[in-house]
Amino acid sequence: MPNKRILFAGESWATYGIHTKGASSYTTSGYEEGARDLLAALKGAGFNITYIRNHEAVEGFPYTAEEIAKNFDAVILSDIPADSLLLPHAVFVKGERRPNRLRSLAKFAEQGGGLLMIGGFMSFGGFEGRGRYAATPLADVLPVMISHHDDRVEEPEGVNPVVAKDHAILKGISDDWPYFLGYNRFEAKPAGEVILTAGNDPFLVVGQHGRGRVAAFASDCSPHWGSSEFMAWPHYSTFWAQLVGWLADS
Repeated sequence: MPNKRILFAGESWATYGIHTKGASSYTTSGYEEGARDLLAALKGAGFNITYIRNHEAVEGFPYTAEEIAKNFDAVILSDIPADSLLLPHAVFVKGERRPNRLRSLAKFAEQGGGLLMIGGFMSFGGFEGRGRYAATPLADVLPVMISHHDDRVEEPEGVNPVVAKDHAILKGISDDWPYFLGYNRFEAKPAGEVILTAGNDPFLVVGQHGRGRVAAFASDCSPHWGSSEFMAWPHYSTFWAQLVGWLADS
């Protein structure tokens, strides 16, 4: 899908560690990004990618549907909490009004843009419910019912998705999927198409919102839920390129 413009937000984090050795302790800090392989796959497929990291999104994510539509054909949210888009400095610190960027994303999809949420600790309901998307306008847009509570399903022994429905997104991709180590549990809306399942749970659900296409992928594009087997899977790049291409071709 050459020349399609994709905004990818999330998949970055800072760490702060406390190390205790007997009577002494010290701290370390670090910064990591989890989207490298996915972004490389999309760039390799000819997409024009703009990457906004979690800390950048608080101030740098576009505010209006018009601004999003002017610059992008589809938006991907991956492991980025709703609060990062709801609480910029002007709102959270200064008490000023700003557009609701999740409402703007909803309008963007309704008017023909593509929208994908990828699973993670800060996606959908998320860890301790801190993803918090069930209380936002995206709850009405995505093709799944999002929990208000912690929706994580940890599968340390691994779970292999099963193809539930033939779809253009899966063209040329083996039905033998690699294992994942967990996912966000959600329910498909009546109008949603369940493409993949994990046990009794939907794993990939797609649908339509207004003139736009929307999708929810329950697990991660990188570790830990995205296992080493998934990251090395020969169809990894093809899957993401075809999913994002389908979304962007609304």
